[in-house]
Amino acid sequence: MKPGRIKQILLLTDGCSNHGEDPIAVAALARNQGVTVNVIGVLDDLQDSKPQGLDEVESIAEAGGGVSQIVYQKSLSQTVQMVTRQAMTQTIQGVVNKELQQILGKGQSIEELPPEKRGEVVEVVDDLGETCDLEVLVLVDTSASMHHKLPTVKDALYDLSLSLNARSGSNHFSVFAFPDAKHTIKKMIDWTPELGEIHRVFSKLSSGGYTPTGPALKQALYAFTERPMRSMQDGVDPYEETGF
Repeated sequence: MKPGRIKQILLLTDGCSNHGEDPIAVAALARNQGVTVNVIGVLDDLQDSKPQGLDEVESIAEAGGGVSQIVYQKSLSQTVQMVTRQAMTQTIQGVVNKELQQILGKGQSIEELPPEKRGEVVEVVDDLGETCDLEVLVLVDTSASMHHKLPTVKDALYDLSLSLNARSGSNHFSVFAFPDAKHTIKKMIDWTPELGEIHRVFSKLSSGGYTPTGPALKQALYAFTERPMRSMQDGVDPYEETGF
């Protein structure tokens, strides 16, 4: 198997969407286009219970074929790394299971293999997780209630960049914020191999307004389709699909 390219949207929010189309439907659309949607609901450290607004976190991630977690601010950095890697493994396992069904017939999956064969396949999955190309578009909710959580988000994303750069496969990140006064989402950082400039960018973020999660997710999808077009204008297409 050759390493391929995995595309993820990582949505960081603390409440339910209250404007525009259904984010669950948009997450399903993203999944159909080969983009996994992961969602992390961020709680205040002193909060005792999960707010009603975070009920949709799990539903969005499920529709988007991704992973969801609801965490306190103090655990955000560790959770962002865990969710990104877990979703990457989940995607690779799905591809491997499809390959197994083509070879062994329908109904076959990694779990149903004999122990010795299962171990070999799990090793392949782990290896692909280290060598595949990864694109992560981070979508940050900057509505008013997220304002005091943004410094924690900034640190968590910087730690994510450092963690994933230990892989042998290439990483590319971009960061968008929503809502924006002029557009649905605002590009904070264009595609880059690392997030070293995130500290400077986050200091310029302003918060407030409604929470158009569905429209923001839909706009985020365009960032994946626009990127190869810009690269090909230079006569090079670094995004030629290799597949698994």
